[in-house]
Amino acid sequence: MNKRELVDAIADRVGDRRTATEAVNAIIDAVQKAVAGGDKVSITGFGAFEMVHKPARTARNPSTGAEIKVAESWGPKFRPGSDFKELVNAGGKKKSGKKK
Repeated sequence: MNKRELVDAIADRVGDRRTATEAVNAIIDAVQKAVAGGDKVSITGFGAFEMVHKPARTARNPSTGAEIKVAESWGPKFRPGSDFKELVNAGGKKKSGKKK
């Protein structure tokens, strides 16, 4: 599902594509700004978004084997909530039980 399909799914529930688009954009913007600002965003039953530190390290170029320095960075992290994990796990069990 991409953003357009998400907007369409929400529009079916709220009845208006424009309202759904504004809602999706507002949620994404709010989560991105909060996480970029160092806050943790927790949505009960869904999961948590947070910023994580990735320290500087030495890596290897797989083609040449040469060592390269990777600078420290910060990145977003998502941890799914228990309800979300259970839902995905149940869906995976249904899918793996089907014959192709």
